[in-house]
Amino acid sequence: MSLFRIERTVPLAPEEVWRRLTDWPAHGRQVPLTRTRVLTPGPNGLGTRFAARTGVGRLSFDDPMEVVRWEPPAPGVPGACRLAKSGRVVLGWALVEVAEAPAGCRVVWTEELAVRGVPRFFDPMLGRAGRVLFGRALDALLRTA
Repeated sequence: MSLFRIERTVPLAPEEVWRRLTDWPAHGRQVPLTRTRVLTPGPNGLGTRFAARTGVGRLSFDDPMEVVRWEPPAPGVPGACRLAKSGRVVLGWALVEVAEAPAGCRVVWTEELAVRGVPRFFDPMLGRAGRVLFGRALDALLRTA
């Protein structure tokens, strides 16, 4: 499995950052060739399931996820959301942490993922690709202007 971490500080309130980062369909709009469907009725919370479908036509795969930890931020209290990935292609987890910071809000996105059939030898490359791809998606979701 490949582990990577992305950190950002943005001039937004933690509650607004949480709202943006837990808008699962918005994630799909930021990742090329991907769309995300929420599979459970709202509102979002513990047990919410969704799937990101990536690819074109028959060259597509689903990345199903479930929220297994849901602790929204509150004044003076950081928030955390953990996702478990259980697909036939992509496995692993992601932890999104949101906390107040002097300049607004600090976000830490930590993810461990594996792609079935890809040898561990490629984990460093997978981690770098994940950091770039998810970093760009995170930047787009947090854009203030």
